[in-house]
Amino acid sequence: MDIKIGFTDTPRELVISSAGEQEQLLATLRQALESNQPVVELADEQGRRYLVRSERVAYVEVGTSAPRHVGFAGA
Repeated sequence: MDIKIGFTDTPRELVISSAGEQEQLLATLRQALESNQPVVELADEQGRRYLVRSERVAYVEVGTSAPRHVGFAGA
């Protein structure tokens, strides 16, 4: 699932592909933002880790956990 994070001081987004569950990730992000934690740590599918300053987060878009269909088999 893709996670897009927009920041207040830049027009660019941070896009992370995560293998985690959508509800678990949303709960982690919501708790970090509501409790004013200064840094949120996220990981992607390849094991890279990201530290995001929560005070600069403008929005978070979390994609679905459903796998993508590739090809024309169901068309």
